[in-house]
Amino acid sequence: MMRWLILLYGAVAYVTFLASFLYAVGFAGGLVVPKTIDSGPEAATTTAILINVAVLSLFAVQHSVMARPFFKRWWTQVIPPAAERSTYVLASSLLLFLLYWQWRPLPGVVWNVTQPALAGVLWAVFGIGWLIVLVSTFLINHFDLFGLRQVFLHFTGRTYTPIPFQTPWLYRVVRHPIMVGFLIAFWATPTMTQGHLLFAAVVTAYVLVALQLEERDLRAYHGETYSEYQRQVRMLVPLPGNRSRKPAE
Repeated sequence: MMRWLILLYGAVAYVTFLASFLYAVGFAGGLVVPKTIDSGPEAATTTAILINVAVLSLFAVQHSVMARPFFKRWWTQVIPPAAERSTYVLASSLLLFLLYWQWRPLPGVVWNVTQPALAGVLWAVFGIGWLIVLVSTFLINHFDLFGLRQVFLHFTGRTYTPIPFQTPWLYRVVRHPIMVGFLIAFWATPTMTQGHLLFAAVVTAYVLVALQLEERDLRAYHGETYSEYQRQVRMLVPLPGNRSRKPAE
C-alpha cells in the first residue's frame, strides 16, 4: 500500500509541475491563461513591488534550501527517500501557483516593439527559450529530475541509483542550459512592462546566486570531474574559448 501511495504522490507532484510549467509560459507571455504578469488587481507601486518581491523571495528560498544536501539528509528522515524529489517538485509548483495568484502588475511600459517583423522575432526567441528548458530536462533525464523515476523504482522494488555525470549536447555549450532557457524566455518580449522587468531582473539575480550554491554542491559530489567541466564550459554564456569536448569521467 505504501508503494502505491508513494507512486500516486509522485504522479500528482509531476502533474502539478506540468500545470505550473504550462501556466508559466502563459503567465510570462500574456497568453491564454486568466492571470498574467501584466493582468490582475493593481496596487500602489510600492505595495506591488513589496508583494512581488516577497512571493519571488519565498519561491527562491524554498527552491534553494530544499535542494541543498544538508536539507535532503534531514528531510529524508521525515519522509520516505523515494518521495524526496517529488516533494521538492510539488512544493516548488505550489509556490509558483501562489506567485501567479498574488502577483501585482506594474503596467508602466519600459519598451514596446510595434514593428511586426521585430515583434515576431522576439516571440520566436521567447518560444525558443521555453524549448531549450524542456529539451534540456530530457537531455539529463527528465523523469529523474521531476521525481517520477524515484517513485517508480521504489514501486517496483528496485534500488535507486543517481544519474551519472554526463554532458550531452546543450550541456557542452553551457553548464546550465535550463537556466539559460528560462532567462531567454523571461527577457524576450515585445512589450516589457515595469512588472515584467521586475520579474525578469529578480529571477536573473536569483539564478546567478543559486547557481553558485548548486555548483558548490556539484563540485563536492563529483570532485575533479566537475571542476574540469567548469574549466571547459561556461556557466551561462557560451563565450569564445569554450571547449565543447566531453570531460573525462
